[in-house]
Amino acid sequence: MNEPARKSIKLIVEYDGGDYRGWASQKVPENIPTIQAALEDALSTMLSTPMQIRYASRTDAGVHARGQVIAFDPPESQDIPLVGYIRGLTTLTSESIVIREGEWVDFGWCPRRNSRGKIYKYTFWNSPQPSAIERDFSWWERSFLDVGAMHEAGQVLIGTHDFSSFRATGCNAAHAVRQLFRLSVSSGDYSRVHLEVMGNAFVKNMVRVIAGTLRDVGLGKISIDELRAVLAAKDRTKAGMTAPPQGLCLEEVIYDDRLPPRQK
Repeated sequence: MNEPARKSIKLIVEYDGGDYRGWASQKVPENIPTIQAALEDALSTMLSTPMQIRYASRTDAGVHARGQVIAFDPPESQDIPLVGYIRGLTTLTSESIVIREGEWVDFGWCPRRNSRGKIYKYTFWNSPQPSAIERDFSWWERSFLDVGAMHEAGQVLIGTHDFSSFRATGCNAAHAVRQLFRLSVSSGDYSRVHLEVMGNAFVKNMVRVIAGTLRDVGLGKISIDELRAVLAAKDRTKAGMTAPPQGLCLEEVIYDDRLPPRQK
């Protein structure tokens, strides 16, 4: 009789990144709070053995997520049900980390290699007065933002381009060619303005630099034609400032047919 195939577990994680120094564990110096370390410590406690997780996206310090995806390989000796992992990891981590849902997947399944793209949302708080509640989840801009102009200008960035102008200095990606499938800027409730971007992949700080540059469009500092020139320049000094991290949220990692498979 054949034994059942060994499986991995895929979990969707929501977190408030404000209390952490980013996603990835850091060995030096020790005791730097990161979300990966918090999850691996909790999982290791649950299973009484050192555990490592695979993940879809390496978010920066202060950036939030509603749809980060992780995977890990439970020891063969464990028979904890899926709901046990979901509830246990939520209990063993701080209130700023919650496991939203999970499923069994093929053994060794990798969230990064199997993803087809991601959706990020950046939120501005556009009001003469700041917000006490939203200050940790948006970028306050007191001057009026022309949302229509921001949205129209953002369409220039849709498609496959070299996004070197929107890439952080020191980014170690081999190149900055990425494909954006959708970009929208819209007014939300209260004084929120949302920038939402769907792409196959992103270089370091790409969405935050896009947010900072479209803010300049919204303030009337640059035109659509000037944005085209920024993109064509492939020069980080030509784009706007890097928007602060607290306005950015990883909304979803996409694995289904909404996007084509990524090129290997």
